[in-house]
Amino acid sequence: MSSDFEAYEQDFGTLTAEITNKIGRIPKLAGEEKTQLVLNVDKQLEEVRELLEQMDLEIREIPIQSRGMYNSRLKSYKQEMEKLEKDFKRSRIAYSDEVRNELLGDDGSSSESQRAHLLDNTERLERSSRRLEAGYQIAVETEQVGQEILSNLHSDREKIQRSRDRLRETDANLGKSSRILTGMLRRCLNYHPDGTHSLQKIHWIIQNRILVFILGAILFLTIVLAIYFNLRGH
Repeated sequence: MSSDFEAYEQDFGTLTAEITNKIGRIPKLAGEEKTQLVLNVDKQLEEVRELLEQMDLEIREIPIQSRGMYNSRLKSYKQEMEKLEKDFKRSRIAYSDEVRNELLGDDGSSSESQRAHLLDNTERLERSSRRLEAGYQIAVETEQVGQEILSNLHSDREKIQRSRDRLRETDANLGKSSRILTGMLRRCLNYHPDGTHSLQKIHWIIQNRILVFILGAILFLTIVLAIYFNLRGH
C-alpha cells in the first residue's frame, strides 16, 4: 500500500510543477491563448484533486500505527493544493505590465484595486457555496438515516404483530384440542359396553387405548408446532 502512496506522490509532484509553471505564464497571455491555458490548468487541478482522494483511500488501508506519517504528508499536499488554487484564481484576472498596458493603456494602474476587490468577492462566494453544499449533503444524509430507521421500526412492528397473531391462534388451537381430548376421555371412562363376551371387551379396550395414543400424539404435535412457529417468528 505504501508503494502505491509513493507513486501517487510522484504524480502529484510532477503535476503541481507543471501547474505552477503554467500559472506563471497565464498573466503574460491574452485572448484565446490565455483561455486555452486556463482550461488546461483547470483540468490538471482536477487531476490533482483525484490524486489526493486516492492518497486518502490508500492511507485508510495502511495499519493504524503507520498512518500518522502519511496523514502529515497528505495534509501538506492539501495545503499546497489550496495555494495553487488561490494562485490560479489570481492569475486568471491578472495581466503582466505589457499586456495590461496593451489592453488598458493609461488606466492599467487604476484597475488594480478593482481586480483585488473582484478576487476577494469571488473567493467569498466560493466559500459560501462550499458551506451550502456541505450543509445540503448533511441534510440529505440525515434524511436517509431517518427513513431507514422508520423502515426498520415498521418492519419490526409487523413481525411482532404476526408473532402475536400466531401465538393467539396456537393458544386457541391448544385450548380446543384440550377440550376435545378431555371430552373423549370422559366418554371413554364413563362408557360401559353391554354384553359379557370377552372378545368384545378386549376389542373395546384396544380401541380405547389406540384412541388415547392418537389423541396424545395429536396434542404433542400441536405443542411442537406451536413452539416452532413462535421461535421462527422471533
